[in-house]
Amino acid sequence: MATYTPNFPGSNSIVEESWLEGRAKGQTEGKAEGKAEDILRILEARGIEIPDSVRERITDCTDLDVLVTWLDRSLSAVRAEELFVEE
Repeated sequence: MATYTPNFPGSNSIVEESWLEGRAKGQTEGKAEGKAEDILRILEARGIEIPDSVRERITDCTDLDVLVTWLDRSLSAVRAEELFVEE
């Protein structure tokens, strides 16, 4: 079976590669932002006070693995600072 390869100006060029990298980065940042919002919403729904320093640390984080860990911890934490406890 033949594989279709687009042959338009810019195809397989540095421009296309840069665009694809930017798009992937944007998707990752969007996922991180969504996880951060979920963490904050869970803490708020549970009535847990969120100091500005904690809110900033959560919203500034772009590591999805870390955010998933914090999301899991947000379900049982008594204080917002408990999200950051090292195991």
